[in-house]
Amino acid sequence: MLRTHHCGEIRKEHIGKTITLCGWVQKSRDLGGLTFLDLRDRYGISQLTFNMEEDQAICEMARKLGREFVIKAQGTVIERSNKNLELPTGEVEVKVTSLDILNASKTPPFTIENETDGGEELRMKYRYLDLRRKPIQEKLFLRHQLSKEVRGYLNDASFIEVETPVLIKSTPEGARDFVVPSRMNQGEFYALPQSPQTFKQLLMVSGFDRYFQIVKCFRDEDLRADRQPEFTQIDCELTFVEQEDILNVFEGMMKHLFKKVKGIELNDFPRMSFADAMKKYGSDKPDIRYGMEFHEINDLTQNKGFKVFDDAELVVGICAKGCAAYSRKQLDALTEFVKRPQIGAKGLVYAKFNEDGTIKSSVDKFYSQEDIKAWGERMDAEKGDLLLIISGDENQSRSALNELRLHLGSELGLRKKNTFAPLWVTDFPLLEWDEETERFHAMHHPFTSAKEEDKKLLATEPGKVRANAYDMVINGVEIGGGSIRIHNRAEQEKMLSLLGFSEEEAKAQFGFLMDAFEYGTPPHGGIALGFDRMCALFGGSDSIRDYIAFPKNNAGRDVMIDAPSQIDDEQLKELGIALKANK
Repeated sequence: MLRTHHCGEIRKEHIGKTITLCGWVQKSRDLGGLTFLDLRDRYGISQLTFNMEEDQAICEMARKLGREFVIKAQGTVIERSNKNLELPTGEVEVKVTSLDILNASKTPPFTIENETDGGEELRMKYRYLDLRRKPIQEKLFLRHQLSKEVRGYLNDASFIEVETPVLIKSTPEGARDFVVPSRMNQGEFYALPQSPQTFKQLLMVSGFDRYFQIVKCFRDEDLRADRQPEFTQIDCELTFVEQEDILNVFEGMMKHLFKKVKGIELNDFPRMSFADAMKKYGSDKPDIRYGMEFHEINDLTQNKGFKVFDDAELVVGICAKGCAAYSRKQLDALTEFVKRPQIGAKGLVYAKFNEDGTIKSSVDKFYSQEDIKAWGERMDAEKGDLLLIISGDENQSRSALNELRLHLGSELGLRKKNTFAPLWVTDFPLLEWDEETERFHAMHHPFTSAKEEDKKLLATEPGKVRANAYDMVINGVEIGGGSIRIHNRAEQEKMLSLLGFSEEEAKAQFGFLMDAFEYGTPPHGGIALGFDRMCALFGGSDSIRDYIAFPKNNAGRDVMIDAPSQIDDEQLKELGIALKANK
């Protein structure tokens, strides 16, 4: 080894020892007769000192070192006269007797500091430099720690890690596939997996009992803070289980991770049906760190002459505790918020329950004080509270009120990053109707089983059938989801038929799986947890990007290596793809 110690481990007990350090020059300070360098590696920073009177040649060499030069320094650990107790190594320094420049460095395009002066796009272009910064390294260390604990927990629970193929068959369900042309089978294409779903089911057919994989998946879809074109999930499948068995195993895993990684003891996860989640929060991934549950007030508001409410499919509101003192300017800002195109509400009605006992609303012209008092009783309003009400189409109104609730939760400081409120959302609809294509789509995926008591509705009212499906939600973020699978051919064929597949299409796409179901397939189910999202949750971030070593930008590009890029005509010719019309 070129070094005897790391830069972050030197302490008072090392005083008097001769050591060798390697690392990058963080900064230097020339005080005339003395020169000081901060030397950084992955483990921390140590101060090096050079004395002109004792060794002029080494001191002059040190003065020529720029930021990010890579050096090896040997010397004696001494006590610092001017201690820096903010650094773990701040009570000592290294008096250098030998110095080697291992590599010079150009001046970096931004400062390699905790707080840098580099913009996001610039830092992504020079990601290898951004990765030297301690905050980014800490995020990747957190990712490493989580993956280690996940593997340990699942290994102890008798899971076996199995790798599944990356070059697979394209399927029409779900998001768009990334496709890969085949040179040996020209005109045909592989797809990169959106999930190892069918392979993990085949492993259950094979008798592997409990499988897991921390696996790369790919989806060609628009990006946002918690989405990348390639992402990682903890993919798991178990045999001879029911829904509650799976919830218990992975609730246990999440409790284990929080205890080991964050030192937090989580309580048992509550269970909430999809129907209740939508009714109470307008979302299938509710943030239950705070209240503001929805209250429907159609019966209290309609047929009173206020056309906006009278014509609405749904009139629904929330109670914002302690917000009756909101000014007209603040209320106008909330109204403008819900009227934004991406939220889509037509307006917002408010009612203030003032501290002095008076009630003031934006619709006093149409409703008496007694009417509005009844709204407050329905929503458990007290003096000092503010009611906020949205009306219109049922789904649109719930969605808009959910956005308003989340916005207020953030504004009022109720969405605390160090408070964690997990739950399971269960009993999702099996199917959802798509008006554009005029057919049903699988809410989860085509291999999800219906709840036993709802199977009789498949022939008559398929839209009312509930699925054996469940999502793990923490702080309003869907961490993962899964289901109990279909495990016999007849049911799978029926499901694919409901989704609009012809017999020929079903056989072409999923014939291999249905064939396997005829060879003694055990009941099975599983879950996939978004590992990148989990890392961001544990790290207190909204974006997953810094928890991925080399992420893409919002346009799906890697600006560091300039990908995606064109390939030359010869490669296209080998693949049997038409040559580019223009270069």
